[in-house]
Amino acid sequence: MSEKYAVRNLRLCTKDCLCLYVCPTGATDTENSIIDVEKCIGCGTCSEVCPSAAISMVPKKLPVQQKKKDDTIKALRAIISNKIELENIARSCNSALMVAAEKSSRLVAEDLSREAGFMIPQSGNSKAFLESLIGDETIPQDIIKDLLNTINFNEESSYEKNEIVKWKCSVCGYIHEGKNPPALCPICKQPAEKFFRVE
Repeated sequence: MSEKYAVRNLRLCTKDCLCLYVCPTGATDTENSIIDVEKCIGCGTCSEVCPSAAISMVPKKLPVQQKKKDDTIKALRAIISNKIELENIARSCNSALMVAAEKSSRLVAEDLSREAGFMIPQSGNSKAFLESLIGDETIPQDIIKDLLNTINFNEESSYEKNEIVKWKCSVCGYIHEGKNPPALCPICKQPAEKFFRVE
């Protein structure tokens, strides 16, 4: 049995379906287009014949997430925010060039996110983030619990949930971000009692 299994990227798949004919176990022939991991023996034949390079061989056990320095993570987050802003601007412009620019920004942002350690599903940070969503009524709880039960996390969590709270001055409208309102409004100098929490 191989230490890898096949994964299909649906964005790249051009439905040539050669993988259906060469797979010895039928793992590629599924209703939802997701290769059946239980049936896959990791032979790699489907990946070799796929004309659109939509199938990759992925190791069953991922390496432990690489540690990043705080200044590196801060820089990556800043670049990601910039790319997301560019993507939103491009999306608002209706032209073929802007569609390409939007996709380019998205791909770069995804790569940067991966490098920053935000998209490695087996990391401790991923586990802690999922746990932080438990009880959030806006997110399907069965999905969160299913992910926590099926992902094999490979390290302890270093994630700390920093809740950002917004406070608005009822006199001048100044918005303050932090766990507590400021002692004095920097604009109109009103005390903390004049601030209310923005939901």
